[in-house]
Amino acid sequence: MLDPKNLKPGDEQFEELYPQRGTRHFESDKRVQYDYRHASGELFSCIARTLAHARQRRDNWLKEQAR
Repeated sequence: MLDPKNLKPGDEQFEELYPQRGTRHFESDKRVQYDYRHASGELFSCIARTLAHARQRRDNWLKEQAR
């Protein structure tokens, strides 16, 4: 289980989430929960299809923070 309180500035953590067994979901329904702690201390968190997608969303968020 992720705990964003433990993240230091610049750290990231992620966990793969899978649908419950016995449901009509497939491997493609897997998601990634992603947390990133900005140097300012602000937390970015999202759920995305892949880790790469989550990091892209983080990068877009960082660009917005820089404005």
